[in-house]
Amino acid sequence: MNVTATEHGEAHAPILQGLWESVRSGQEDILLSPYLPASYAFLTHVLLCAPFLALDALGSVCRRVRSWRIAAGSGPPPPLRRWFDCFWRVLYRYLTTVLPATALFHTLRSPALPQLAPSCWQLFVEVFSCLLLFDTLFFIWHVSMHRVTWLYRNAHQLHHQHHTPFALAAQDSGSLELLSLLLLALSSAWAVGCHPLSEAVFHLVNSWLAVEDHCGYELPWALHRLLPCMGGAPYHQVHHTLHSVNYAPYFIHWDVLFGTYRAPVKYSRPK
Repeated sequence: MNVTATEHGEAHAPILQGLWESVRSGQEDILLSPYLPASYAFLTHVLLCAPFLALDALGSVCRRVRSWRIAAGSGPPPPLRRWFDCFWRVLYRYLTTVLPATALFHTLRSPALPQLAPSCWQLFVEVFSCLLLFDTLFFIWHVSMHRVTWLYRNAHQLHHQHHTPFALAAQDSGSLELLSLLLLALSSAWAVGCHPLSEAVFHLVNSWLAVEDHCGYELPWALHRLLPCMGGAPYHQVHHTLHSVNYAPYFIHWDVLFGTYRAPVKYSRPK
């Protein structure tokens, strides 16, 4: 991977090289900290949820925002108290389970910080490969949590208390499930052999897609409107309603292949 960066990093991605140098400059201890993965995952999740909290607030006064709510049983936006309760549950599980466990995993990984940034092409390939691998691993794990009674009761059932999910609820799961999902993401980046910058972008995109899947809105600019291979929030809303379909987190190909795909019902929007 460093060969690609050596040959193409300066020629094709001087911005990435400058960005990587500014990130590395005096920050090695932070970047190599065993507590970084869990801290980064939690903070990015909370920050990416903020726009949807604003949408929920605007929904009470703006008809256009209300029209973006998914019609199939979505109901009104969750109250602020529900957001706060969810926030404290997720924070507690991160502090008590996810942070120490991922710190141990990160220490065993022994990550290194290369001198060169990836090329733009290398970054794209690595991020896309991680998304495909994570999507596959999550599909297998998600089906298992639904088909194995013990796993459902002890790992996944808590997440399905949200019949109508909202953005922050993407990580409102039992400690076992929350830890397993972060370990799947970290393992995907390790298996692909990502540059640290590619890994950071992957975790950012992964968090955004999870938040968007649970947001309860079918937004005009949502990614699944541009890429038919992705399910998006309407697709995942069906899973929270029926439980036995639409297991994959982002792409729909595994559900199509295994006969567990259920297309979202199309509803007319108010003018």
